[in-house]
Amino acid sequence: MTEFKQTSTSSPSTSSTSTLVKTMDIHYPRWFGGSASCMAVVTSHPFDLVKVRMQATTKGPKEGFIRIGLGILSAGCMRSLTYGATRIALYEELKKSTGAASPSISTLSAMAAVSGFVGALFGTPSDIANIRMQNDRSLPLENRRNYQNVFDAWIKMKRHEGWRAFYQGLWPNCFRCAIMTTSQLASYDVFKRILQKISCTTKELPIIHLSASLLASLVATTICSPMDIIRTQLMSSSKQASLFTVVKELVRSEGYRWVFRGWTPSFLRLGPQTMATLIFMEQHRRVYRIWKGFE
Repeated sequence: MTEFKQTSTSSPSTSSTSTLVKTMDIHYPRWFGGSASCMAVVTSHPFDLVKVRMQATTKGPKEGFIRIGLGILSAGCMRSLTYGATRIALYEELKKSTGAASPSISTLSAMAAVSGFVGALFGTPSDIANIRMQNDRSLPLENRRNYQNVFDAWIKMKRHEGWRAFYQGLWPNCFRCAIMTTSQLASYDVFKRILQKISCTTKELPIIHLSASLLASLVATTICSPMDIIRTQLMSSSKQASLFTVVKELVRSEGYRWVFRGWTPSFLRLGPQTMATLIFMEQHRRVYRIWKGFE
């Protein structure tokens, strides 16, 4: 929810110095989140592919990124239309329900966490297909799944593994997405508020959107990288494994250095993705305000 204050000076017969303040609530279409997320996928997808390869394995062939990336773009877009659209739409609805122009940081964090958790419930099947397709070339030839697109992945997952495959690693992913949404969307709103205060402006300036989203991506990458590695390990495997088992194996094989594995490509992916998603979202809103005559 975005608030605009429209002021008008009353006639001299009433009061030449009085100001009438009217707050207008703009109800943006809920599909804006999915649309902005899909646009961001095109921007961040190559970095996402590199990041998953590094987190899933340190061995195996690395060629063919462009061709493979184009082949699995469907899974990334489907994830955006499920997880991305749900979490952003729910977050905006929860913010609007508070009735406050500037909710507290704790309130924003709680609402973002709930939104991310719920979004993951809808987005996990797409997430699994996305990760498996990205990681497929890193597997031995006999273990590759060779999914053609997200729908082919779902058909083969159901045929060979049953319905359980669609929610493999669900709870770690839900908690990871709750943390991610909090450190991404909530921190973006907080940084945006701080930057507007420093700049002494309430205008929606592109430089503020860019700076706030970059800072939010730094926070999100640092906080979520360990959970991201665990989620990738759980979802890329066809075998059932607990979170504790995965962490124990990572510590045994790499020590605690595993926490930082893939941090740089994670940031290179989250940076463009976060900035693209939020900037595209702001541009969706700007065009909508112009179309409706609010701006």
